[in-house]
Amino acid sequence: MKEHGVDVYYIPSSDRHLSEYVDEHFKVREFMSGFSGSAGTLVVSRKDAALFTDGRYFIQAERELEGSGIELMKMGEPETPALPDYVADLIPEGGVLGCDGKTAATEVIVEILAKAGGKDVRAAHGRDLAGELWDARPPLRLTKAWVLDEKETGESVLQKLTRIRKRMTETKTDLHIAGALDDIAWIFNLRGNDVKNNPVNLAYAVIAANRATLYMAEEKLTPDVAEFLRKNHVAHRDYGEFYRDLADIAGKSVLLDKQRINYAVYTAVKENNRIVFSENPSLLMKAQKNPVELANIREAHIRDGVACARFHHWLKETTRHPGSGPRLSETDVVRKLESFRKEQEGYLEPSFNTIAAAGANAAMMHYRPDPEHPVYLEPGALLLVDSGGQYRYGTTDITRTFAIGEVPVPLREHATLVLKGMLALADAVFLHGVTGTNLDVLARAPLWRRGIDYKSGTGHGIGFLLNVHEGPHRIATTWNPQVLEEGMVVSDEPGVYVENSHGIRIENELVVRKAEKNVFGQFMRFEILTFVPIDLDAVLPELLTAEEKRRLNDYHKTVFEKLSPHMTEEERKWLREYTKEV
Repeated sequence: MKEHGVDVYYIPSSDRHLSEYVDEHFKVREFMSGFSGSAGTLVVSRKDAALFTDGRYFIQAERELEGSGIELMKMGEPETPALPDYVADLIPEGGVLGCDGKTAATEVIVEILAKAGGKDVRAAHGRDLAGELWDARPPLRLTKAWVLDEKETGESVLQKLTRIRKRMTETKTDLHIAGALDDIAWIFNLRGNDVKNNPVNLAYAVIAANRATLYMAEEKLTPDVAEFLRKNHVAHRDYGEFYRDLADIAGKSVLLDKQRINYAVYTAVKENNRIVFSENPSLLMKAQKNPVELANIREAHIRDGVACARFHHWLKETTRHPGSGPRLSETDVVRKLESFRKEQEGYLEPSFNTIAAAGANAAMMHYRPDPEHPVYLEPGALLLVDSGGQYRYGTTDITRTFAIGEVPVPLREHATLVLKGMLALADAVFLHGVTGTNLDVLARAPLWRRGIDYKSGTGHGIGFLLNVHEGPHRIATTWNPQVLEEGMVVSDEPGVYVENSHGIRIENELVVRKAEKNVFGQFMRFEILTFVPIDLDAVLPELLTAEEKRRLNDYHKTVFEKLSPHMTEEERKWLREYTKEV
């Protein structure tokens, strides 16, 4: 920083496409700080450093930053300044903000510069100073791209481009530059494996009124992919040509999403063109799943439900008599669940790193088991398992909390409160125009009545054979203006997290559907997509109201109907017991 005249250096968690989950090559923030969570920003000044992260990672970050000299900034807490304010205050008069412009979001850098506007501050974004220190940096992961058929996607590339171009006409723009990997995968009906657990390709796209260009490494193209692009009138350029080609764009009106395009792209085109900031047109289109996508997603959930139910059966049988067999570790749990998924037709890979957290470890929302330091399942404790699969039919995300033997009543009370909230949200009926923020209280109310809360959202969008976290909608206390539209898939996952004691989460996926329409307007409801038993050994049925028991019993009845045809006689006998009425 001193050599290059940089006063404050900004290191986000993202790659060149502002992805949430990134390839090992882009984990510069983790390399510099030692913090391994998926969300966090490191801010380095000449004298000190601070890491900003959200409530999901407070406990984990405190442990991983211990002794580093890096200050933990707990985002959302009253004493913690907003990141742009903190950075703007930190930069001296006439100072320089450094960053790798290819991994920094346009929105953030523009906001920091605006807040520091009176200081004559400038941004130096051409060098990845932190990355240059990483001698053993892993190479980029490049895999072969593959095509999704229209019977899987329900919409052709041409149809999607036509819809995007309509939006460009409405915004009076000549070009749309897309950098988000899931948007590009969705638009062009292509998938890949360039990011672990996220079936995407490293690529950029430039869409004009009469042509579309996909920038992707030459070695990723198979003959089938090349022919597919040709048939869909999509030009191909090598990934390395993208930034060189940006220099040739001039006199155009360019549509950019400042939340989903990096600062290097923005600065490359802003001097010679008119920039129109608007949400990526594909973002909302992608979020509203069409009937074909939904049919495939339902199929993925049946297959995933069978795998998860078989795991549930195995776990109960294996831990039924403590001391009579080998001890199970968290890593054993991860491997066994993965083995059941691998038995399912169409299974590709996990949709994220499986969280198998025993006892107090479950208080860390995004805990990851360490095979080198095994933690074993103990009788009387809870086991939280949050996992998902990428299937040729869709993406799944499910959490269940299991009782290992007899669990103390206070823990079962907490699990019952979580269950109450999860059932209440799933059963919601609401008018069109409602956002996830409006509904969040339904999941939290049972906990709030006991003076308990959780430092995370209640629900996130989920892609179709894409990223397990997808916008623009979400269910959370923080304001989100996006209306819940028909076809949006969202998780329902309240929880309780008590440091040094336990963690509980129960999660299903839901899809937004239309209900009745009358003089009061269009009503909406949720359809449950996830079908896996909820462990009744971990809850106290007597704390449930008659209506809550009805909801639970109806759900378990449907679970049995959906899964039993795919199970053996022994498994069906077990499933009937674990979906019995309460």
